[in-house]
Amino acid sequence: MMTHTAYVAASYGIAAVTVVALILWVWADGRARRRELQALDQAGIRRRSAQAGDAQ
Repeated sequence: MMTHTAYVAASYGIAAVTVVALILWVWADGRARRRELQALDQAGIRRRSAQAGDAQ
């Protein structure tokens, strides 16, 4: 039988692991998107919203 303290500790532990996993996922996905954008930029593909001759 689980005690109240063990239940609370387990709940906080699961929540902490979930938050850390989400942070790592968002960070890794952001890096992947930046790599994709860099590859597109190097291939000469630009955003439709970018005006011709815009310098960054």
